[in-house]
Amino acid sequence: MNKDLDKVRNIGISAHIDSGKTTLTERILYYTQRIHAIHEVRGKDGVGATMDSMELEKERGITIQSAATYCSWKDIDVNIIDTPGHVDFTVEVERALRVLDGAVLILCSVGGVQSQSITVDRQMTRYNVPRIAFINKCDRTGANPERVVGQLRDKLNLNAVMIQLPIGLESELEGMVDLVTMKAIYFDGDQGDDIRYDEIPDHLKDDAEEKREELLDAVSMFSEELMEAMMEEEEIPVELIHAAIRKGTLDLELAPVMIGSAYKNKGVQPLLDAVEAYLPCPTDVVNTALDLDNDEEEMTVSNNPDDPLVALAFKLEDGRYGQLTYVRTYQGTLRKGETIFNTRTGKKVKVGRLVRMHSNEMEEIEEAGSGDIVGLFGVDCASGDTFCDSKVNWSMSSMHVPAPVISLAITPIDNKAQDNMSKALNRFSKEDPTFKTFVDHETSETIISGMGELHLEVYIERMKREYNAEVEVGAPRVAYREAITQHADFNYTHKKQTGGSGQFGRVGGHMEPLEEEEYEFVDQIVGGVIPREYIPSCDKGFQASMEKGMLIGAPITGIRCLINDGSYHAVDSSDMAFQQAAKGAFKEGYKNAGPVIMEPIMKVSVEGPSEFQGSIMGSLNQRRGMIVGTSEEGSYTVVEADMPLSEMFGYSTTLRSLTQGKAEFTMEFSTYKQVPKSVSEELIKEYAESRKNG
Repeated sequence: MNKDLDKVRNIGISAHIDSGKTTLTERILYYTQRIHAIHEVRGKDGVGATMDSMELEKERGITIQSAATYCSWKDIDVNIIDTPGHVDFTVEVERALRVLDGAVLILCSVGGVQSQSITVDRQMTRYNVPRIAFINKCDRTGANPERVVGQLRDKLNLNAVMIQLPIGLESELEGMVDLVTMKAIYFDGDQGDDIRYDEIPDHLKDDAEEKREELLDAVSMFSEELMEAMMEEEEIPVELIHAAIRKGTLDLELAPVMIGSAYKNKGVQPLLDAVEAYLPCPTDVVNTALDLDNDEEEMTVSNNPDDPLVALAFKLEDGRYGQLTYVRTYQGTLRKGETIFNTRTGKKVKVGRLVRMHSNEMEEIEEAGSGDIVGLFGVDCASGDTFCDSKVNWSMSSMHVPAPVISLAITPIDNKAQDNMSKALNRFSKEDPTFKTFVDHETSETIISGMGELHLEVYIERMKREYNAEVEVGAPRVAYREAITQHADFNYTHKKQTGGSGQFGRVGGHMEPLEEEEYEFVDQIVGGVIPREYIPSCDKGFQASMEKGMLIGAPITGIRCLINDGSYHAVDSSDMAFQQAAKGAFKEGYKNAGPVIMEPIMKVSVEGPSEFQGSIMGSLNQRRGMIVGTSEEGSYTVVEADMPLSEMFGYSTTLRSLTQGKAEFTMEFSTYKQVPKSVSEELIKEYAESRKNG
């Protein structure tokens, strides 16, 4: 089944929420004959889009989990991952981009480049993913693709170049002009199945000539042959233009822009042609792995199906038949029945079932060549694990996982719900690295943490539906941190004398603030004043102390603990004694190190009609927001601000009532900052009271 890798495309479809990603994917599946009828996202027919297989997705009309599917277009095989547009599900986008070779960035022709488009673009840049832009919804009132291209250049710094021109806009949208072949393209038939090529309408000829000149100027930078042909004013072969666009796209120096309306079935087939023509195949992309047997030396994966297997598990799902693991193979061949190794755990696993995914349906396959994206059943692993065969021990670099910023306490209503809840939490935290769960020892409550209110809301809803676990939800809590602001010394002796041998250990040194990292331990003990075997015990004691600060019981971050003095007792010193001594030393130093409370600051972007700009800015200022900038987009205003997360609860309701429901906002985590004195005093007081009553 070894395929020609030039004929494989692994692509992602990502965009701001409500730009029409899932609708576009639905059309792609229809035109590639994977499905035989089109269903809409908020489907009146009760079916819902193929890629939104979760009940909750159908109801809310949003994509929560990235779904994987596979289809063929002309003579290429396309693996597509439809990713969520909502910032709360950002890890779904991260893990998809980690394994994709190319991407389609969808933009709304009215909304243009919105806050989440900027986030997605930044993620694509982080993983060096070449992209095509598709300006969707050109049939909407107020559609203006030219303006969107301007925003791609200004806001995303992309070298965006239109390779199509719309024939009519809004309700007049008929088709488009292909500026490479200089032909008009129309989509006939009920579902736009019949593509008709025609002459460019007279009223668009001059405009098309001008835009083609712009296109050729931009792409000639990537082809000397093309530049020569232009200078000699020869007829330019279409293949030459395609090759130049492809080179610019793969070098991440060009973003070809396509237009259309997925909902009206216009422009989808040319986009598929562009995926084939301009996006990379697996061999165009350089991927590296670390050789674990060789000091983590960086190795380039070969994409050769005959080389030893290297595959990355990038997503887990609990399906009807147990755990389903989505795997991207980078080299070698993955065969059913073979034994493979998980390089993180060192465990052997047997490949029982191998499937090719189509949203929530699947087809059984015998083997998967390199560059493929497939599903494995019954393999126990975590998201981000690398699988190899016995010949190599490599690890693919894993993806960036942001830390959770918001928590909720959940309480099951009865014993049955308790069992079901723990099953659900176990599964969710395995599937989603940004969803964390733990039990608070003081209150015995179960705490769940995630990326935002919607993120946690969806998981609570899924607990009820998929696991029948009814839970009561406490008030949201912000993930505060504590930190120190100055150098402080410590010198602490732990002494405990009971019957028999006692406990003794003395630890001396200092602590100081650490900018970049969370914690660092420095051992400067000389002359054996603390025996070598007890040095790790001091480190353990410090780390245990950092789990809970003294101001509000929040985790402590950004500390360097250095030990340079101490003493021990030949009989009474032990691992335990030095752990206790380090804890005492930490406490002593912490009090004098100017401890402060840090809070998560979110990057908030509010979009609404310009007439409400004053009220929007006022509402942000009232909530301790720092306005970073505002921009006008036609009759719309976008206000960007840095906001403390603690002030954002219930903001959507406030914003709705201020703007008659016409504004919306998105937010994502930005950084941690020290809280103002008044807030700090309030938090410390609350913490003291809760401990007194607890």
